Amino acid sequence: MTAIPETYPIEIAFPDIRPYAEGNTGIPYVFTFDSGLPGPHVMINALTHGNEVCGAIAVKELLDLGVKPRRGRLTLAFANVAAYLAFDPARPDASRFVDQDLNRVWSPAILDDLSRDSSELRRARELRPLIDTVDFLLDLHSMHERSAPLDVCGPLDKGIELARRLGVPATIVSDAGHAEGKRLRDYGEFGDPGSERNALLVECGQHWEAGAVDVARDCCARWLLMFDIIDYADLPDRWLKPRNEAPRVVRVTDAVVATGMDFRFAAPYTGLETFADAGTVIAWNEGRAVRTPYPNCVLVMPSLRQLRPGTTVVRLGQLLV
Repeated sequence: MTAIPETYPIEIAFPDIRPYAEGNTGIPYVFTFDSGLPGPHVMINALTHGNEVCGAIAVKELLDLGVKPRRGRLTLAFANVAAYLAFDPARPDASRFVDQDLNRVWSPAILDDLSRDSSELRRARELRPLIDTVDFLLDLHSMHERSAPLDVCGPLDKGIELARRLGVPATIVSDAGHAEGKRLRDYGEFGDPGSERNALLVECGQHWEAGAVDVARDCCARWLLMFDIIDYADLPDRWLKPRNEAPRVVRVTDAVVATGMDFRFAAPYTGLETFADAGTVIAWNEGRAVRTPYPNCVLVMPSLRQLRPGTTVVRLGQLLV
């Protein structure tokens, strides 16, 4: 039998973002500010998933603080607003999306196919022209299960280098994404090794834990300072947190996909567990044992919360030295 996922308390209030509906770009809930001086176009995106509130809190606070770029351009966006506005505390996992995952549609084959339609596709097509102008994108997320924050940098060396520069979170996950579809952080030139454009996805913690908001603020502050968009005095001191750990990189080699609804882990894993021996049983997939393929295998984001046939329930990675 499949284990019942743990229920987590909602420790943070979901802010009212409806006052930001008009935006200033012609795209609802999207704001761009231009300094008029040379510099990159830097974007911070929240609510790719409607129940991942920490990014929305950070972006709302940046808007409320009146943060403007001193150099270059800054875009602040709330993405899947329709899903966010449907959030129900009694069913907190249900508002991840309306029709389909907004973070699985970012390929030209899907975006250009007008025979396909969904709430998320309409929003992606609305955002796409602006995203095509962004040089560096920070996409703020959170996780189904309580685990240490992660920096998800994609499969390319340039993504790893960018994550190392940011310095937080300490664990950097390099992976190729999901079989279900392409993520925003891999879209277009972000996923081109020959382009300087780049993106990071940060998993700030469990969806509704208070600490995830602190991680989101810290990442936003470091992101803007890293590209010289703002000065230190432009944000409250409390946004920047001490860097206590040296970054480490986990390269994902395998994705474990549920073949049916009968999937169970061998223990209540939360992520980043490391198994010294190859061949260790970590789960059963429709009765078949799932084993670690090599020594010192690291589990990345194990979760059964969105379980259905064809979904990735955990990824397996190696520590890079």
